[in-house]
Amino acid sequence: MGKWNEQQGLLKERKEWEKSRKENLGKFFYDLAKLTFAGVVIGGIIMLYGEPKMATHWTRVVSGLLGTGMIAFFANRMFK
Repeated sequence: MGKWNEQQGLLKERKEWEKSRKENLGKFFYDLAKLTFAGVVIGGIIMLYGEPKMATHWTRVVSGLLGTGMIAFFANRMFK
């Protein structure tokens, strides 16, 4: 019985470690999404005030929004 209890304890520790790892990784990706939004999207919007008709600025804003959405979606999947 001692060996079985030992294996159950190791299994429980392993599950807790996996849960903790997933939570930390999900938090990391949420932070990465926030940084992407702040750096790319807000930076691109500020550039639009100077020259609103430049396609490169619009491309930067749209790609930043898509990138932020993809990273946030991936972070959400990590929590499930």
